[in-house]
Amino acid sequence: MTTDSTAVMHCDNLARHYRQGIERIDVLKGLSLEVHSGERIAIIGTSGSGKTTLLNLLGGLDDPDEGFVNVMGAALKPMSESKRARWRNQHLGFVYQFHHLLGEFSALENVAMPLLVAKTPVAEAKALALEMLDRVGLGARCDHKPSELSGGERQRVAIARALVRKPACVLMDEPTGNLDPVTAETVLALLMSLNRELAISFVVVTHDAQVAARMDRVLSLTEGCLTDVTESRSMGQGL
Repeated sequence: MTTDSTAVMHCDNLARHYRQGIERIDVLKGLSLEVHSGERIAIIGTSGSGKTTLLNLLGGLDDPDEGFVNVMGAALKPMSESKRARWRNQHLGFVYQFHHLLGEFSALENVAMPLLVAKTPVAEAKALALEMLDRVGLGARCDHKPSELSGGERQRVAIARALVRKPACVLMDEPTGNLDPVTAETVLALLMSLNRELAISFVVVTHDAQVAARMDRVLSLTEGCLTDVTESRSMGQGL
C-alpha cells in the first residue's frame, strides 16, 4: 500500500478474528484504509459487522491479528502501552454515542483532562479548554457538571474534549445516536464547522444516513471487507 504524504492514518492488511469453541470467526479480513488530512469518512454496516472493532484497532485500543495501523508516521502495534497511550492522546480524539464524561468534574475540567494527562500546566490547560468550550458554544456553562447539562450539551463537551489537543484525527462511534433529531443536527453542524476550521480528520461509524451524507467518503463494512460506496450514496443507493 502506497502511503500519500497527506495521510494522517493508514492501515494495511488489517485482520481480526475471534474463537467460539473450535470455530474461528473472521470479523475483519485484510482491510486497507488511508485517511487524509481534514478528510471526513463514514463507515456504515449492519450491527455486528465489525465497525466498532475496526474503530478500536484504528485507535490503538486493541491489536490486530494481522496487519498494522500507522498514525502520524508511527506504527501502533510495536509501541509499549505507555508510549501508545501518549501517542493516542497527542494525535487522536474519541467521541462515542454516550459522552463518557466524568460526573464529579465540571465541563471545563473534563475538557482539560487530555491536556493535564499530557502534563500541560494547569493554567494553560484550563485556558485552552475554555477556548474549546467557547468554540462549541458552551463557554458560559464551563463550571457545570454533566448532570447539570442537557444531552446535546454533554455531547458537545465530549466533542470539545476530543478536539482540545487539536489531534490529527477524531474517531467517532455513533456520535449522534443518543440524541433527538434536532439536537443531532445541531451537533452534526458543529462537527462540520470544526472540521473546516481546524482541518482535523474524522472517521465516523454511523447508522444515520444524514451523518453519512455529510462525509467526503462512505465505506461499507460487509463480511469483513470495506467497500467504497460514496458514488452510489450520491446517487441515493448507498444507504
